[in-house]
Amino acid sequence: MATAKLMDFDKALELFEPVLGFEVHVELNTNTKMFSDAPNPANEAYHAAEPNTLIAPVDLGLPGSLPVVNETAIRSSISLGLALGCSIAESSRFARKNYFYPDLGKNYQISQFDEPIAYEGSVEVELEDGTLITIPIERAHMEEDAGKLTHMGGATGRIQGAEYSLVDYNRAGVPLVEIVTNIIYGTEHRAPEVAKAYVQAIRDIVRGLGISEARLERGNLRCDANVSLRPRGTDKLGTRTETKNVNSMRSVERAVKYEIQRQAQILADGGTITQETRHWHEDTGTTSPGRPKSDADDYRYFPEPDLLPVEPAAELIEELRAALPEQPVARRRRLMTEWGFTDLEFQDVRNGGLLEVVEATIAAGATPATARKWWTGEISRVANTQEKEATHLISPENVAALQKLVDAGTLTDKLARQVLEGVIAGEGTPQEVVDARGLAVVSDDGALIAAIDEALAAQPDVMAKIKDGKVQAAGAVIGAVMKAMKGQADAARVRELILERAAQ
Repeated sequence: MATAKLMDFDKALELFEPVLGFEVHVELNTNTKMFSDAPNPANEAYHAAEPNTLIAPVDLGLPGSLPVVNETAIRSSISLGLALGCSIAESSRFARKNYFYPDLGKNYQISQFDEPIAYEGSVEVELEDGTLITIPIERAHMEEDAGKLTHMGGATGRIQGAEYSLVDYNRAGVPLVEIVTNIIYGTEHRAPEVAKAYVQAIRDIVRGLGISEARLERGNLRCDANVSLRPRGTDKLGTRTETKNVNSMRSVERAVKYEIQRQAQILADGGTITQETRHWHEDTGTTSPGRPKSDADDYRYFPEPDLLPVEPAAELIEELRAALPEQPVARRRRLMTEWGFTDLEFQDVRNGGLLEVVEATIAAGATPATARKWWTGEISRVANTQEKEATHLISPENVAALQKLVDAGTLTDKLARQVLEGVIAGEGTPQEVVDARGLAVVSDDGALIAAIDEALAAQPDVMAKIKDGKVQAAGAVIGAVMKAMKGQADAARVRELILERAAQ
């Protein structure tokens, strides 16, 4: 694949205005699928399942099988629509989206077309410096997910060069809500950052509602980013591309920036942009052509004849509206004030995706400062080393328990890091690791005095210096004691005992 020429980002913004749009798919965490009673387990169980075992006749499109709408999915979709500031339709209808779907047995997708359940809303997103941007929402509609193809026999695992493909219908029929924005203007040089912040905002909203695990790397949340450029001084919109299924916040940002630079160079060279889907390649940080698209409706939608319209009662809508959690932006600002964090300290937590676990750690008994210290410090370091999510290494409750041992004087910070290592390795709770490894701080005066005497014997001039008023000389003895006791001595008590000895 030839490498595309890219224009310098700042130069591209001098010549062109970026225009954005996003389609975000949210997998709902219902117990069963959208139109069948097949199980829809959580991430770990789903990925552990054998192919084609989480299925029912409806998911396979078998003759005579009929769809039945999942009531919980309807409620979750309404809640999400309300959280996005949308109006909820008095009546919405499912439609058949006819297209070649090798991973949907019936060869069409049940979705919504001209009658979505939620429409005309907006969501406020916050950039890293606190700037607020309002993103207009056109609609949020319900649909079912497709299955998954695994391409076999090729060198890359992609369809190009593959000898054959295997289909797994486990994901077919999983409930989805697709959120479609209106055209987004005015983002200028912050367009990549706005893209990232918007997807983060959707993730925070659905997690706050408890309707999805919203993990991009697992496909619970998928973003298609539409990017076009128009020359400065013109009103006519440029031709857009749609970069599909970008699977991390960082990649959303990078993909939008890449498309701006790629399109700008093509236009500056006198070329034209092809309206098409694009595939993002994480390893190279580039996009490549997918399939051509046009503004014409090529899906041949028609109303789903086997499903009645969805007509939620006004009382249900108000019940769900009353149960909405605090909006993410308002919640973040409240927590920053309550915790006493500076903007920079709070950015470490928010941008690292650690807000919920820090909050849970504080709820379990840690102070805001110590919760932040552990999650943005040692735990994040270990997570980066092991290439894992920090939140998958240790629970907030265990972090709080670890800090309690430090606060009680049972552990020093150095010993606490060793205990953390044991907890992450699966050796038990912090207290169990302390007991098993014998890592508690030694504060027994007898043991400490013996170690002090040994250190003073090796450094006979130190005590004279301390008695002459050079108290800082005690540091050499404290260091020797700590080394002899493998860091488990109570350093403060060691200092007290040394000064007591000098005063005699």
